[in-house]
Amino acid sequence: MAETRNDYDSPWKEILEAYFRECMAFFFEDVHSDIDWEKGYAFLDKELQQIVREAEVGKRIADKLVKVWKKTGEQVWVLVHIEVQSQPKSDFAERMYTYNYRLRDRFKRPVASFALLSDDDPQWRPAQFRTNLWDCTLDFRFRSAKLLDYAQDWDDLLASNNPFAVVVMSHLKTLETAHDNLNRKQWKLTLIKLLFQRGYDRQDVIQLFRFIDWILVLPEALENSLWQDVLNYQEELKVPYMMSFERSALKRGREEGREEGLIEGLCSAIKMGLKLNFGEQGLALAEKLTENRSLESLRQLEADLFAQVPLSELKAKYESSAETKVSPSKTLEPSELEINE
Repeated sequence: MAETRNDYDSPWKEILEAYFRECMAFFFEDVHSDIDWEKGYAFLDKELQQIVREAEVGKRIADKLVKVWKKTGEQVWVLVHIEVQSQPKSDFAERMYTYNYRLRDRFKRPVASFALLSDDDPQWRPAQFRTNLWDCTLDFRFRSAKLLDYAQDWDDLLASNNPFAVVVMSHLKTLETAHDNLNRKQWKLTLIKLLFQRGYDRQDVIQLFRFIDWILVLPEALENSLWQDVLNYQEELKVPYMMSFERSALKRGREEGREEGLIEGLCSAIKMGLKLNFGEQGLALAEKLTENRSLESLRQLEADLFAQVPLSELKAKYESSAETKVSPSKTLEPSELEINE
């Protein structure tokens, strides 16, 4: 039986933040077309957490609340809920309603709710919560997408350049290979190779690789064999995307907690990269370049190392720009847009 991991919310949250626009385009094309993307969007993590605490509806997996603007100029909120690797729940539709009405009541904003159903039951398709008492009727409907449905359109997934096609393929193969490690290893390698073949830029390759690596879990021996295959493939292509120190950062992140572990792992990886690229001179600057850095800043520094930016430019860019390392419990706002208007 293939190994599994319980904390699937981490990779899904990360991939939703990285590719929210692409997610909406992939699953809900009509909604995507109605959003004015030129105005940007903002994740409302703090607002959502207030509702989570008040609703007391149990653990929620990878929920994201996002502020967007319609092309008509109206500001609306989009609630995307991902039910990951779980059995069908009888109260799911009611919980979707609870979030929607509490958000609307608390913040007086229109809220559209969407569900991505990634369970393995093809019959479970919640889309409505309805109650009726003496002709007092409540009928709440929400949009949903069933990931299993995309298995029959594998050729379309292969043809799509939307990063979420890779996300869906990875999830489908996680389900399909639940009892077959050797098959899982082969599919994991195929999906990783696909990242290079599609011509994604380095950051997309790394972002999608993190997702693939997190959900398609392998025993250590097969994982080591797979990684050697990946390194050999990179050597054939002559592309320095995911060297051994990138891998060490990912492993450290899993062992120590997703964000804090990645920060620590990336610091170690960057120090190794500085030494490999610039010898002792680079290693001597490692502490100054990595001290009190946010996860995003470290990833950018790592990207510059891969791009072989000269040491003098790295010093000028990072040595004088001190930051405050972000705690995993602190909500990150990847947009400069005001949250409350």
